[in-house]
Amino acid sequence: MTGDGHRGHYIVCGGNALAHRLVLELTEHYEVPVVAVLPDRERDHGPRIGQLPGVAAVLEHGSVTEEALRAAGVAGALGIALVDGDDQQNIHAALTAQGANPGIRIVLRMFNRRLGEHIARLLPNGAALSGSATAAPAFANGVLGRPHSVPVGGRYLYVAYDEDIGAGRLCLVADRIDRQDLSRLRLLPETAGRAAEFIELARRYGDNGPPGADPAGPPAPAGGQGGLAALQALGSEPPLRIPWTSRLRWTLLDALRYVTGVRMRLVLSTAFAAVLLSTAVLYLAHRDAGWTLYLALLDLAGAAQPDDPGAGAPGGIWARAAQVVITFCGITFMPVATAVVVEALASGRRGVPRAPSAGVRGHVVVVGLGSVGIRVATLVQETGVPVVCVERDPQARGIAAVRALGIPVLVGDAPLESQLRRARIHRARAVAAVTSDDAANLEAALEARAVRPDMRIVVRLFDDDFAHHVYATLGNVASRSVSYLSAPAFAAALMGREVLGTLSVYRHVLLIAEVAVDAASGLAGQDLHGIEQPGGVRVLAVRLARRPADLQWNFADRARRLEAGDRIVVAATRSGLARLAAPVPVPPTPSTGTTPTAVPPPPRSPEPPTVSP
Repeated sequence: MTGDGHRGHYIVCGGNALAHRLVLELTEHYEVPVVAVLPDRERDHGPRIGQLPGVAAVLEHGSVTEEALRAAGVAGALGIALVDGDDQQNIHAALTAQGANPGIRIVLRMFNRRLGEHIARLLPNGAALSGSATAAPAFANGVLGRPHSVPVGGRYLYVAYDEDIGAGRLCLVADRIDRQDLSRLRLLPETAGRAAEFIELARRYGDNGPPGADPAGPPAPAGGQGGLAALQALGSEPPLRIPWTSRLRWTLLDALRYVTGVRMRLVLSTAFAAVLLSTAVLYLAHRDAGWTLYLALLDLAGAAQPDDPGAGAPGGIWARAAQVVITFCGITFMPVATAVVVEALASGRRGVPRAPSAGVRGHVVVVGLGSVGIRVATLVQETGVPVVCVERDPQARGIAAVRALGIPVLVGDAPLESQLRRARIHRARAVAAVTSDDAANLEAALEARAVRPDMRIVVRLFDDDFAHHVYATLGNVASRSVSYLSAPAFAAALMGREVLGTLSVYRHVLLIAEVAVDAASGLAGQDLHGIEQPGGVRVLAVRLARRPADLQWNFADRARRLEAGDRIVVAATRSGLARLAAPVPVPPTPSTGTTPTAVPPPPRSPEPPTVSP
């Protein structure tokens, strides 16, 4: 079909996992026609995209050229998403699309976030997003054992579970959580916005009764297994509880590894131990701490005075031997110190391949250095936790990036078991397996469990069925999907919505978005009760047009009708946010032939209690 046959549709260019999820998001939740432009129908996710219901057409073009865009009907499209190819190709395609249709909404995936910000300013109706940047914080916080948070108006929103739910909760996120069957997880259930009564009843009845649900509602999970998850707010980002002594030890060890080699560290350690032992001998001889320190420093500097027994000094053969040892160690220290300074200032060690130190412990092992692995390693290192990376492909672009940060990298096609042992996995605090291969990630998780059954493990998995089996079988393994976490943000941006962040509730996604109230959105004139949808949307805060700098949390006047210029912050499921996305246009009136302005979409039935990822 030629481009002339497409009107009012959306174009998705790409055949990767993100393109697959995005097409599914648009057709399933936003219910809009999609034209997919694939580099190859038979490779990558091309066959899956072609089988999705709701896809208006599937076109095959090796690159997103002007001809490909014309065939996809760019002139009549409402939006286009460029989620494959490198940054340069996506920028070129975005500018070409804008030239053909100045009013089209453009969303492009950019690895270079800084460049993406500049490009977004050049596109008046465009947005540049990074799938790896959107998903990487969830992986990093998973291996660090702290909740992932989204900053909103000076607060940090995060999801707390069961006994960690406190008085600062904003709304209930999920109930009936059965960790052996996550398809029963009910996201944003039908409860009051503050959920105080619900949580109180749940704690009162425990696992022996329904956790505060309506008796007419769906039954609790078999065996009484249930759980709660709530959205909470903190005034600062959730802290990472690492003792300052551990941070200091890691810093000193890393600084020592940065400027010295293994042999040099062995010489320095031996000399330092000899100095300490000799100083102890001098103290036993003189019984004066000040005098001992004075002699030790002079000896270390090569300015020692011989011990003269005739002068009445409390010498002795052992004290004299100690002075000799300290003097010779001082002679050793000077050239070593000079070599360290020269090497650090002149040549440095940045970017030089190095294996992890034998003393590394409490670190995070990152397997895979693609775009996600780079960001996960960087985020973890910024917290002060040591990182060791493992990569099989010597040509991976992430190797040079993490080596420039001073992170040890093990490269090669050696068996994964041996690579993980070289990464000192038996002393690690967690493992993040983030390659693009589900099987390789699962292999890394199982190898890590074989060494340390209690280790925290986060794996990147695309296939949902596969992930459910992993959850049910491996209790301490958490899975994340980059495309599943980032596709909702891309879809919302394509619809003109601003997603502030995504929070994962196991394999499910909760979106935190700020929505502008205007005539086109269909929200003007509605109150908060009319906007909130059981199982789909919760209004967290309101920013009134007359007070744009003031974000009012738990807005008290829930019957007040919103006006144009107001903004609301919502927590929503994917389909819940889609319901707020676009008005439904009214067809032309037969008598006049004119087209009235768009009106809000008709109310739909609430989401079913069970949400599948």
